[in-house]
Amino acid sequence: MGIRTEAKVAPRARTPTRPTTRAIAEVTRRIADLFVACVGVLILAPLLIVIIVIVRRTTPGPALFRQQRLGKDRRRFEIYKFRTMYDDVSEESHREYVTEALTVQGDGHALDHDLHKLTDDPRITRVGAFLRQTSMDELPQLLNVIKGDMALVGPRPCLSYECDLLRGRQFERFAVKPGLTGLWQVSGRSSLTFREALDLDVEYVRRRSLALDMRILLKTVPVVLFRRGAAL
Repeated sequence: MGIRTEAKVAPRARTPTRPTTRAIAEVTRRIADLFVACVGVLILAPLLIVIIVIVRRTTPGPALFRQQRLGKDRRRFEIYKFRTMYDDVSEESHREYVTEALTVQGDGHALDHDLHKLTDDPRITRVGAFLRQTSMDELPQLLNVIKGDMALVGPRPCLSYECDLLRGRQFERFAVKPGLTGLWQVSGRSSLTFREALDLDVEYVRRRSLALDMRILLKTVPVVLFRRGAAL
């Protein structure tokens, strides 16, 4: 009786998977974010020190303001900003403003309050008003970019109680990291309604590309200097 032997089949070699275009873009974006943020901190260090001293000497309280925000996939992180309000003030008025701005009326339309209302606030210090007008209060967010919580370009960093009021497609904004600047920043800034800013966050996520990021970054400086923007 012959003995049957089974032929050994050599395992098929696995074809190495190539990184997708999206993965390459994400790595490129992260490297660019790190480089620009680190260089920015080094170049702006003297200005940052001057702002810290002025904020500390003009009003009691710390120079840096820390607050919990929601980032990509709604993960919590601590955002850094220069303090622009008097220390230990309540955020209840901002919560009420956001709630009213996103409240749906009987006709199905949200109230069209613009973001400029947020700057007309008695809680804001004189130095803080200047820092907000020039967007210099947001410079410490370069540290958030270095840490990886934020990107240079992305949606506005979202507060938890703002998230509770979002509906439908507005949640798409959490598909990417929030940004130091974004489509909303160069498309109208404080002249936008709250709903328009949210719509631009969603539009950015849907149009997102390295080319769009570059256009937004190049446009941010003149927009901040001249305090106006236009659609991209």
